[in-house]
Amino acid sequence: MPARERLPDAGQVRAARVLAIAADILQIVVFPVFAPGVVSPWNDGLDLLVAAALTRLIGWHWAFLPSFAAELVPGLDLVPTWTAAVFFATRGKRRRAPAAGGRDAIDTEVVSSDPGPKAPG
Repeated sequence: MPARERLPDAGQVRAARVLAIAADILQIVVFPVFAPGVVSPWNDGLDLLVAAALTRLIGWHWAFLPSFAAELVPGLDLVPTWTAAVFFATRGKRRRAPAAGGRDAIDTEVVSSDPGPKAPG
């Protein structure tokens, strides 16, 4: 039986999105101010930290691989790849709040095979 996918709650999704946006802003605005060779280890370290934190918050998603690879290419890291990857990975994956009593509600509809009374006519 396949393992059940862990869905992040709304707080985890929000935290992952804020982290990705903050990391991209830091890499686009702050790091290019310094000489390219000096900040590169910090930039790479930030990418490793962000990848680990996002995986911890929302779980593994294939969209993280191209983002991580793009961050290693000089110049291409000026595109908000972490933000795009997180928004892609978390689209429509919010966990619903549990129903009262801790059970999921099931919607049902009564269907009868009896045709009912016939109209006079």
